[in-house]
Amino acid sequence: MRHPLFQTRITELLGIRHPILCGGMGPSVSDARYVAAVVNAGGMGFIVAAGFPDPEEFRAQLRQCRELTSGKRFGVNLYLSGQAKAVALLQEQVRILAEEEVLCVETSGGSPEAVLSSLREAGIKVLHKVPAVRYARSAARLGVDAVIVVGNDCGGHPGTYGISSMVQAALAPREISAPLVIGGGIGTGSQLAATLMMGADAILMGSRMLVSEELWIHRDYKEQLVQSDGTQSVVVKTGLRQHHRVLNNDSAKAVAALDAAGASEFERYRPHVMGALTTQAYRTGDSRLGMLDYGPSVVFANAVQTVEAIFDEVLDDAQRAMRRFEGLRCNAQL
Repeated sequence: MRHPLFQTRITELLGIRHPILCGGMGPSVSDARYVAAVVNAGGMGFIVAAGFPDPEEFRAQLRQCRELTSGKRFGVNLYLSGQAKAVALLQEQVRILAEEEVLCVETSGGSPEAVLSSLREAGIKVLHKVPAVRYARSAARLGVDAVIVVGNDCGGHPGTYGISSMVQAALAPREISAPLVIGGGIGTGSQLAATLMMGADAILMGSRMLVSEELWIHRDYKEQLVQSDGTQSVVVKTGLRQHHRVLNNDSAKAVAALDAAGASEFERYRPHVMGALTTQAYRTGDSRLGMLDYGPSVVFANAVQTVEAIFDEVLDDAQRAMRRFEGLRCNAQL
């Protein structure tokens, strides 16, 4: 594990060595083994609760992660939905989080207001993820512990505004006083250094981490990502205003055709966006079907590596960026 280079409000809040967060990826993709590798490398990861709807299986994931980290604290991703069935499951999951003494949650989707008090009572820190600064302001007013702002470059769900990560990184620190994380299209140490210089406290990586050895997804798909250049990223489901940045495969092309035709009924989309297709693609390595979260930062994923090796590359690159910055400074008095 590399020695720490930076001390920020996020490293202090979460007790981590590096200001690097690895966001929850897909149902069950970010599992105990992967999250433990992130934590052991000095960052913070989040087990995706939605991937383990059975309460006992979810609890088993938490306990496995604690064992693999030798007792280090870790995080869980909670997707906030207003559907009655989802609300009941979320309440059960929050209860389990409290019992298992999870350190923090990455919340996304709806407002965290309904679960905020329960999480606070359990001593769980809340990092709420949003796709635009306007939502970050609302989250900060609720009193979350930190805000994650992602730009249009993020794989998964970048929101409907299409605001670049570069703009988000420059604007959010001016508007938000809470500890701040920036994500979307980030996969290098120079981006980490630049983001911190702009006023953020950490970065969030997702697509860059898809080639991690600790992820259970098929090796063939990881090798495909290594060979790709990021231009295969496309945003679909715009007709439903549920913008989704994914790999431009057969399913994505079918969904894009529905978007172009003005479709707005979910049932027309369902055959192409079912989660079972995505899981099958990850398990088999056949990526022709399924909504596979895919951001342009996969261009930085140049080899299948352990999480720790990826972190080492990012941190070494950040050091080079800082040295370059110092070399550019003018000695003359202005």
